[in-house]
Amino acid sequence: MTTADGEPIASITDATLADIAANGMWRSGGLDINPSVLTVARALLAAVRGTALAGTLPEELQELVNRVLREAGITFPRVAVTEEISLSAFAIKQKTSEPRPVVIVPAGWNPYGWMPFMAGYLALAARGYHVLAYTPRGIGKPDLPYTSEGFINIAGPDDWADGSRVIDHAEEQFGPSRVGFLGLSYGSGISQLVAAHDPKNRVAAVAALSTWGNLATSLYDNGTRHEAAVQTLIDFTGDTEDKKFDEETRQILRDFRDGRNMERVVAWGTERSPETYVDTTNARGIPTFYSNTWHESLFPVGEAVATFEKITAPKHLNLWIGDHGAPEGAGITGLATGMPFPGLLTPMREAYAWLDHFLLGKADEVPDWPVVNSQVMFTYETAPAVIGRRITVPARREPLRSWAGATTGSESWYLSGDGSNDVNGGNGGNGDGALSDKPSTGWSRAFTAGYETAATAMDDIMDTGQKEWFGNPKSYEPADFERNRLLLWSTEALAGGRRIRGAATVRLAVRSDEADAATLVAYLFDVDADDSARLITHEPFTVTDLRPDTDRTVNWTLQPAAYDLPDGHRLALVVNSRDKLYAFTGKKDSATTITSLTGEEAVLELPLG
Repeated sequence: MTTADGEPIASITDATLADIAANGMWRSGGLDINPSVLTVARALLAAVRGTALAGTLPEELQELVNRVLREAGITFPRVAVTEEISLSAFAIKQKTSEPRPVVIVPAGWNPYGWMPFMAGYLALAARGYHVLAYTPRGIGKPDLPYTSEGFINIAGPDDWADGSRVIDHAEEQFGPSRVGFLGLSYGSGISQLVAAHDPKNRVAAVAALSTWGNLATSLYDNGTRHEAAVQTLIDFTGDTEDKKFDEETRQILRDFRDGRNMERVVAWGTERSPETYVDTTNARGIPTFYSNTWHESLFPVGEAVATFEKITAPKHLNLWIGDHGAPEGAGITGLATGMPFPGLLTPMREAYAWLDHFLLGKADEVPDWPVVNSQVMFTYETAPAVIGRRITVPARREPLRSWAGATTGSESWYLSGDGSNDVNGGNGGNGDGALSDKPSTGWSRAFTAGYETAATAMDDIMDTGQKEWFGNPKSYEPADFERNRLLLWSTEALAGGRRIRGAATVRLAVRSDEADAATLVAYLFDVDADDSARLITHEPFTVTDLRPDTDRTVNWTLQPAAYDLPDGHRLALVVNSRDKLYAFTGKKDSATTITSLTGEEAVLELPLG
């Protein structure tokens, strides 16, 4: 037998679930859904349709399906939002005369629309909710039943209006007691924007997972275009660009790629940013749950945290190890409870608890939660696995009243031109500079611009960070960093280590011998006694209006982090000109020179907590 999209209905085996438990929602190598996730979703969909063969589902998932079918009815409506456009939807209606809340779930950005999160919808229904999942306009492969009509509006005004029409449909079909929204990724931004724009102010709670606060700065910040994230998303719509976007949006994308009319691009992104409407969110008092990850590749954590800090309505923020969708992936796609490492299902359980409190009125633990729960990077305990390592004890989480409260002090580390603190423990044999507690001027160091290096934010979008979430952070070898294409400064071994909490800043002076602009990418590493390293944080900055004979001082802020530098480890700051995530501005093979000016000494300001 086959599913509605023509795929065979495969049985879910222990190996299928083990794949999700070990590798998560994304296929290794970039933005693509793990085939095991699709296998589970298709099997669950066939089960609720009554077309699955006996034995297709493991006992736990079969019991979930049976419970939902006893207590609710399943339909597959299309929600008309204009005379020409309807949205594909999946609905679960509780069989009760008692008013129940509805959770509306706009699908994430993927070619399969609402289908991959079937387990999440069933879990919500089992908690007593009506459920209405839908595919936002334009998303999905052609001719699939999960695909919606129209052009992708990228969380713009059309999507806000569509969300309100979906609420209308929910009210007509369910007569709900309250309306809540839950979204992951693309659906999370749409959830916040619908809540802020619904003319009737009907949204009683939002759970926004792997979300963004400011789409403009997710695309373009510090003068640097986040090219890889944008192209990755364009390639994951289900069809070609000319068939998925209208001419106005295609022009925005062309301008972005070419680095032209960036003021217009920023205005376009700002319109699609929940941060722009935070005053409305606050005035409406919409309880808002956020989650994001330290090494997020699509919606950098800094912009999400900045928006969250502006919310005065009831709110909660979870900050997790990993990358986009990794923490929530297993829980929303159907992993059985007996399979995962401890804590793997916590991200979704807490999202559900938030909705339970504000929609069902459940007397749960939510009122006692901290405003922010911050997971400290790589503090989990692991054991050897068939491939890599597996987590045996989850990473530590720190409760905070606000993210700003995580930083209680700072430490200044000044960049120097000498190699007294060579990263390999020598005395400058490879030309590395030192990070010291004393300002240093009168030096200059140069590197060749325009090349990617072994110092990089990640190997692939969604891949490196997902491995972090599952207990396998990337190990770097600073000895292999290409010294002609980057510069490195390091501290001595730091007794007692450091509790890094917050966003580090970098100040240095720069000039280019041939280019009037230069992209700089700063990386902060934890270097172990064996000279291996882990990435703490990074951030690019593009400098314009340079002249060959003039040094220009620039400052920028790296992405926030919660990281415990162990006793005896060193901090290393690396600066290069190119990372696969970002657009390069400058002239390839030109020389970029870094120096330190009197009164504006080059320095790394390290936040401590």
